[in-house]
Formats: sequence, C-alpha cells, structure tokens
Amino acid sequence: MNVKTSRFGTVEIDADRIITFKSGLLGFSNQTRFALLQPNPEGVFYWLQSVDAPELAFVVTDPSLFVTGYEVPIRDDQAANLGLKSLEEAQVLVIVNRYGESLTGNLQGPLVINVEQRVGEQLVLADQRWSTRHRLVEVGQTAHAASA
Repeated sequence: MNVKTSRFGTVEIDADRIITFKSGLLGFSNQTRFALLQPNPEGVFYWLQSVDAPELAFVVTDPSLFVTGYEVPIRDDQAANLGLKSLEEAQVLVIVNRYGESLTGNLQGPLVINVEQRVGEQLVLADQRWSTRHRLVEVGQTAHAASA
C-alpha cells in the first residue's frame, strides 16, 4: 500500500507491516495505524509514521542501546491485550525528542509492540527512575549521521 508522508513523500509499505495501536498514542488516540520506517539501514533511529496522517511521525529507538538496566514492567492484562506470553516476545521502543543539545527518550511512555501480531500499546510507567526526557546522547556528528 502507498503511504503519504510529509518527510519522505509517498512510500510503499506492505499491508502486513502496519502496526495497530488500538488506543492510539498519548495525545493522538484517533491515530491507530503506524508503519516503522528505517531511512538509514545502519542507523538506530526509526520513524514511526502514521498511515493515515502524513504529518504525524515520531522518531523512535530501542532504549536498550542507550540505557543500561532499563526494563518495562508489563501487567498480565497488558500482555494479554498484546497477545504476549512475556515481554521477551515484544519490541520495546521509545519516542525520541531533541531537548537542548541532547536527544532524549520518553522512558516513562515506552511503546511495546508484538512484532508477530503487529499490535502495540504505549504504556505509562510509574517508576520515578525514568523520565519523559531521559538523555540518550548529545547531539553531534554521530547523532546526525545515525538519524539522517
């Protein structure tokens, strides 16, 4: 299927690669279908692009690449909603933002995706060790190259 994006123009996405967030994402509950785009095969940053709203996309990454000891506790009901037996079956991503001279990750609002069933949910963690602006990396040549 063709998906219009404001950043990459129209991109071809296999329909079976669409990830459904039944409740949407925080602040965007009406947007439930997304595709994960990897503009740089060597990069660690991806775009989570809305299939239905070309202007809505989030930079995301795997937090384990940047944060030692980050774990996402998942309740039994959340795992059941996602069709997961354990968190090891899921891909965990966090939304990335630029804040000052840093790229930060929202570690309090991780995205948990059942990669086989292509369904996801954004969780809200109560653990105060993690913030919505957890510094991942300073902005510099490496960060620009990885996200280009």
